[in-house]
Amino acid sequence: MALTAIVAGGAGFLGSHLCDRLLSEGRNVICVDDLSTGSEENVAHLASESRFELLRHDILVPLRIKADEVYNLACPASPPKYQLDPIRTTQVCVMGTNNLLELARHNDALFFQASTSEVYGDPDVHPQPESYRGCVNPIGIRACYDEGKRCAETLCFDYHRFHKLDVRVVRIFNTYGPRMAADDGRVVTNFINQALKGEGITIYGDGSQTRSFCYVDDLIDAFRLFASARPGFHGPLNTGNPEEYTMIELASLVIELTGSSSKLVYRDLPQDDPQQRCPEINLAKEKFGWSPRIGMRDGLQRTIEHFKSLPNRPLGY
Repeated sequence: MALTAIVAGGAGFLGSHLCDRLLSEGRNVICVDDLSTGSEENVAHLASESRFELLRHDILVPLRIKADEVYNLACPASPPKYQLDPIRTTQVCVMGTNNLLELARHNDALFFQASTSEVYGDPDVHPQPESYRGCVNPIGIRACYDEGKRCAETLCFDYHRFHKLDVRVVRIFNTYGPRMAADDGRVVTNFINQALKGEGITIYGDGSQTRSFCYVDDLIDAFRLFASARPGFHGPLNTGNPEEYTMIELASLVIELTGSSSKLVYRDLPQDDPQQRCPEINLAKEKFGWSPRIGMRDGLQRTIEHFKSLPNRPLGY
């Protein structure tokens, strides 16, 4: 009999790609999403699939259905969106995760937690290994997400120690690709939108701050390798691409690939914005033989083509 997987946040960017992969592997998939940041369009191509169900539900309300695996990707991940209602963001990270852990415990199911590189804050260790405990401002404007995800990790490992629940915790670094929301608010979508419209590309600070970017297909590969492994290793596990780009380098590449006439426009750096963010992925290599395969130029081109194909694509494209 096919396993049943619940994907909380399954109508979001990463969640919808995970639903695709799980279905391709023969699972029954229940996509649980309140559609506050996710979109039915992301899973519309699955509507006729008999093994797929979209359940509109808020994870702040306990859920009791049968499942063999529970994947928790339910939380807004871009700063503009998680700062819109920071109290709710913290509640989703903590109370929502607790409700899903209870669901997994009730079913004796595997629990997969999508954590984040934000648990490292503005790091003073570079690149960041899983052993690094972070440098987070607990009262800053990003803390609702940073500290919320840190607490979610705490809950996962306490459920493992106290209830013997099989948990798997990944720390996701910047990921991009098709199905990112046009109003996502993160740097890749901002730069692509601005370039396609011919607008000034906004650089915060002097543009020397760095990020690493992982294409979505590579990330989902890591998810499935980790979730499918034998019990014993529970994480945390960094998942990301260790190749770094400054914001100026990224903007220049987007301008090149779009053929845009956009110029760089400089603004003040937001509060608690990290100067560097880059994963050390030695553990993923050692445990699962995983490392990203898709380069930045290729991945960006695929993402740009996706944005060009949208019904509300910018004029001229």
